Amino acid sequence: MATQETVTREAQLWARNIGGIDETTVELDDGITVLAGRNATNRTSLLQAFMAGLGGESASLKADAEEGEVELELDDDTYTRTLRRAGNSIVTEGDPYLEDPELAELFAFLLESNPARRAVTTGADLREIILRPVDTDEIEAEISRLTAEKEQLSDELDRLESLKGDLPELERQRTSIEDQIEDKRAELEEVKTAIEEAEAEASEQDSDDTSEELEAKLTELREQRSELEDVRFDLETERESLAALRTEREELEAEREELPETESLNREAVDDEIDRLQQQSQSIDSVVSQLQSIVQFNEEMLEGSHPEIKALLAGEEGDASGDGAVTDQLIADEETVQCWTCGSQVQRGEIEGTIDRLRSLQEEKLSERDDLDERIESLRDERREIDQTKRKYERVEERLADITSEIERREARLEELTEDRETLETEIDTLEDEAAELEAEADPESDDDDDDEESLLDLNRRANELEFSLGRLERDLETTTEEIEDIEAALDEQGDLETRREEIRDELEELRTRIDRIEREAVESFNEHMDAVLEVLEYENIDRIWIERIGQTVREGRRKVEQTAFDLHIVRSTADGSTYEDTINHLSESEREVTGLIFALAGYLVHEVYEEVPFMLLDSLEAVDSDRIADLVEYFREYTDFLVVALLPEDASAIDDSHERVRSI
Repeated sequence: MATQETVTREAQLWARNIGGIDETTVELDDGITVLAGRNATNRTSLLQAFMAGLGGESASLKADAEEGEVELELDDDTYTRTLRRAGNSIVTEGDPYLEDPELAELFAFLLESNPARRAVTTGADLREIILRPVDTDEIEAEISRLTAEKEQLSDELDRLESLKGDLPELERQRTSIEDQIEDKRAELEEVKTAIEEAEAEASEQDSDDTSEELEAKLTELREQRSELEDVRFDLETERESLAALRTEREELEAEREELPETESLNREAVDDEIDRLQQQSQSIDSVVSQLQSIVQFNEEMLEGSHPEIKALLAGEEGDASGDGAVTDQLIADEETVQCWTCGSQVQRGEIEGTIDRLRSLQEEKLSERDDLDERIESLRDERREIDQTKRKYERVEERLADITSEIERREARLEELTEDRETLETEIDTLEDEAAELEAEADPESDDDDDDEESLLDLNRRANELEFSLGRLERDLETTTEEIEDIEAALDEQGDLETRREEIRDELEELRTRIDRIEREAVESFNEHMDAVLEVLEYENIDRIWIERIGQTVREGRRKVEQTAFDLHIVRSTADGSTYEDTINHLSESEREVTGLIFALAGYLVHEVYEEVPFMLLDSLEAVDSDRIADLVEYFREYTDFLVVALLPEDASAIDDSHERVRSI
C-alpha cells in the first residue's frame, strides 16, 4: 500500500514525441496529482508517458515522429524508454522501472481501455482477469509432478513397511540356513573320513591296478554328478525365466488388446483441421490488427495527436469559406469535430460511438479467435494422444517380438539342457555299474560284510549329494543375506522418505490453495471496498454490489473439470423498501465505471501490486459526477504512493486544493 515513510517521495517525468506531446517535463510529489484540462490537451498522452517509463507497452508515438523518449526519475534512480517506429509497429528499448508490466497494466494503469475496468462494463470473465497473472498451467503441472512423487514415496514407504514385517522371518530363515549348512558340513566331513578309511582299507587289501581304476572311476563319477547338478540348476533357472516371460507376454497381449487399432487413428485429418483453424485464426488476427490501427488512429485524432492533419483540414476549410476564424472555432468546439475523412463538422459523440462499435467488433473477433485457439489446443491434445497411443502400440509390439524371440531361445536352451541331463543320467548309471563291478573285484568278500556298512561307491554318492546340497544352501544363504542387507539399507532411508513426503504434502497444500486463496481474497477485497465506496458515494437505490464465488463445470481440451466462477450481483431497493436483484446492464454508466474501478482495486490489493510499482494512473472518469470523483480519488489515495488522475477542469475543481495540479502539458 502507500508508503508509510515520513519523507516525501519525488518523481520527475520527461517525455518527447509520446502521444500528442512534443516535449514536456512534469515534477510531482507523492500523493494525488491532478492532470487538469479539456479534451485533446494531452492528458492521456502524459499518462501514456508515465506507463512507458514504468514499463507498459501501450504508449504511442506522435503521428509525425519516428522516435520518442521517456525518462522517469524516482528515488535517485533514472529509468528510460525509447520508442521507435518500425513499419506498422513500434519497437521499445531502454531500462524501464518494471521488467514485467503485466500486473501494473491489469491493476495499476486504470485508463479507459484497462482490462479490469472493461471486464465489469462488458460482462467479461472476472475470475480470468484476477487469475491472469497466475500461471495456472504451471501450478497444475507442478501439482501433477508432486502428486506423482508423493504416490511413489507412499508406495515405497508401504513397501518398506511390508519389508520390515518380512525381516524377522528372513532373519529366522538365515539362522535356519546357517544351522543346516553347519549340519551338512559336519555330515560331509564324516562321509569324507569314511571314504578315506574305506580307500585306505581297500588299498591295504589290494594294491593292484583294480584299486587305482576304481578310484579313477569314482573321481569321474563325482565329476559327472557335479555336472548333472549344474545342469539341473540351469534347468530350474530356465523354467523360472520362461514362466516370467510367458506371464509378461500375456500381460502385453492384454494391453495391446485394449489399445485402439493404429489404422483408426487418423492423425492426418487432425493435422488438416489444425491447419485450417490456424489459417482462420491468422485471418482474424489480421482483422484485429487492422481494427486496432483504425481505433488507435481515430482516438489519436480526437486527442489531437496528428497536428499536421488537423492543420491541413483547418486550411482547406478556411480556403473554402474564407473565414479561418470560424473554422478554428468549429474545430475547437467541444461538442463537434471536423471529420478527417470528409472535412465536414460532425458530432464528437457520433465518432466516439463509431469507435465504440469498432471496439466491440474487435472484442467479438478476439473472442472468436479465443474459441478457435481453444479448439486448436484441444486438437493438439488429441494429436498428442494419437502419437502417444501409436508409440505405446509400437513399444508393445517391439517388446512382444523381443519376448517371443527370447522365449524361443530359452525353450531351445531348455531342450538342450534336458538332453544333457538325460545323457548325464545315463552316463552316471553306466559309471555306477562299472564302479560297482570294480568295487566287487577289489573286495570279493564285501557281500559277506555287515549289510549296514556302506560301500565306497555309496559313500562317494552321499558325498556328492552333500556337496550339492551344501552349495545350494550357501547360495540360499547369500541370497537371503543380500535381501536382509537391502531391506536394512532401505529402512535406513525411511526417515528421509517420510520427511520428504511431509514436505510434498505441505507444498501441495500451498499450491492447491494458492488459486483458491487468490480468488477468495479478491472476492473479499472487492466486496469490502465496494460496500465502503457505495456508502461514501451515496448512490441511490443501490443496496449492494457484490461478487459470489460459484462452482461450475467447464471444458478444458477434451476434459470437463470443476472450476469456480465470479458471479456479480447487484441488489437494488424500491421506493417501498423492497429489494430485488438487478443486472450489470441496468447500472448507470457512472455506477458501472465505479464498479470496474473497485474491481481493479481488488486485483491491485490481492496481487500486492503496490509492492511492484508505486504509481496508480486514472483516466476517463467523466461518467462519474465531480463530487463522487473527488471522493473516489481520496479513497484510492490510501493504497498507492503516487496517484495521477486525468480530469476535466470542472471535475478537477472538486479535488481538494492541497493536492498537486498539472495544467500545462
